[in-house]
Amino acid sequence: MPSILTKREREVFELLIHSHTTKDIADELFISEKTVRNHISNVIQKLGVKGRAHAIIELVRLNELTL
Repeated sequence: MPSILTKREREVFELLIHSHTTKDIADELFISEKTVRNHISNVIQKLGVKGRAHAIIELVRLNELTL
């Protein structure tokens, strides 16, 4: 079964679950903070959830992420 996350979305959320800030993620991935927020927003929309925390819970439930 293909992943619902793009490679970059996965990278963003892997850092997000380890308590990295949007700025930390942007710096680590060499992208802008706006791009980080766009990736997070895209995942939230894909999943039909409200907010980052719900997105993380859903991604773990779907075995897309492990804590």
